[in-house]
Amino acid sequence: MTEVETKKPQESLQDRLAQVVELLQRHRLVEDLTHRQEGQHQDRVEGLVHRQNLAELQRKLDDLHSADVAYILEALPLEERLTIWQLVKADRDGDILLEVSDAVRETLLADMEDHEILAAAKEMDADELADLASELPRDVVHELMETLDAQQRERVRSALSYEEDQVGALMDFEMVTIREDVSLEVVLRYLRRLKELPGHTDKLFVVDYDGVLKGVLSIKRLLVNDPEKQVAEVMANDPVSFHPDEDAYDAAQAFERYDLISAPVVDKNGKLIGRLTIDEMVDLIREESESEVLNMAGLREEEDIFASVWKSLRNRWAWLAVNLVTAFLASRVIGLFEGSIEKLVALAALMPIVAGIGGNSGNQTITMIVRAMALDQVSTGNTSRLIRKELGVSLINGLVWGGVIGIVAYLLYDSWSLGVVMTAAMTLNLLLAALMGVLIPMTLVRLGRDPAMGASVMITAVTDSGGFFIFLGLASIFLM
Repeated sequence: MTEVETKKPQESLQDRLAQVVELLQRHRLVEDLTHRQEGQHQDRVEGLVHRQNLAELQRKLDDLHSADVAYILEALPLEERLTIWQLVKADRDGDILLEVSDAVRETLLADMEDHEILAAAKEMDADELADLASELPRDVVHELMETLDAQQRERVRSALSYEEDQVGALMDFEMVTIREDVSLEVVLRYLRRLKELPGHTDKLFVVDYDGVLKGVLSIKRLLVNDPEKQVAEVMANDPVSFHPDEDAYDAAQAFERYDLISAPVVDKNGKLIGRLTIDEMVDLIREESESEVLNMAGLREEEDIFASVWKSLRNRWAWLAVNLVTAFLASRVIGLFEGSIEKLVALAALMPIVAGIGGNSGNQTITMIVRAMALDQVSTGNTSRLIRKELGVSLINGLVWGGVIGIVAYLLYDSWSLGVVMTAAMTLNLLLAALMGVLIPMTLVRLGRDPAMGASVMITAVTDSGGFFIFLGLASIFLM
């Protein structure tokens, strides 16, 4: 698929967005003014101004890279988004649909006729079609499959047969293969006959006559070695390769670890069936990071910031309901110590500090544990050591910062016993936060859930209720 180059690389995305928004506002303003005018030429003037403004907007969009247009579409309210979408040239629809977020893509597809979707999809490669197939109308997918040749149809079906988090769902089928028994000069002549190389081609894949992968020849080695040499003499015999049913996130970590740009995908018999490229891995890592952030906040899915109130409500209500229950439990813990609070009003002023610091510490621990899990650094063999380490950190933090707030409490309320209780409560709540910060994500994993799912909500609930109970309990024992 062709791509429009950015003509003004020095401009930031925010600058381009601001220019588009300004053009949209000018278009609306002029439309309103001409609409209010009366006269026999009103319709002609209004139509002329309308076309001029839209033409200027379209010229601006034509100058932008598809990824930049996608960014702008995501940053606009629905009505303005669809106005811009209508101005995008039809031959760029496919590129932009692949770049926008899932939530925004849904709104764009809903605004397209079936024949428009079909035209955009025809420009896509097999792996790209597989990415979009689940979001396209079923009759469009069926009609599209009928238009593909046998090889393309088989490739789409192959990609669709894998789960979205498997390598097979992300592999690219466009690649250059060569034989090991030819010279580098022959390879160079072969490459010159090609119209263009597939994107992110940093290596050629060496296969035998049955398509079994024998090695890879990097473009760098191809260019710097004697053209008379055989491919077998120069190629790497042990490349990093993947199987289609492997976890895609593990593959992304391998790309980062070994600084890969592309890598072969082989079946159980070693036959080359596709390749992974760095652009897919970067997208995967970004999506995984965004998903973790959303999950920790208790959001079930990516949300279009300009989605309808009802859609946003459906995405957010579940964990808010959980949070409401946990907040009610925390309030009941406070209710158990109403008498103590009435006798010593200072407790009401100080107890949010204990709970708040505990929540922050717990979130730090959970973030570290979830990250370690994502990198496969946590196992059953090192769990106890990890818990001891986190408890040690929390103990020191609790004694140091609990001591600081204890001194402050003593200076404010002239009570050394209140300062000691404050220090003890802070330390114990930080220890509780550390313990739960390790156990919550590990428990979620054992239950087959994402370790980040609602973790922030749960740790806050534990540290709030636990902090109130510890602080008010100690105060009731030692201060009353």
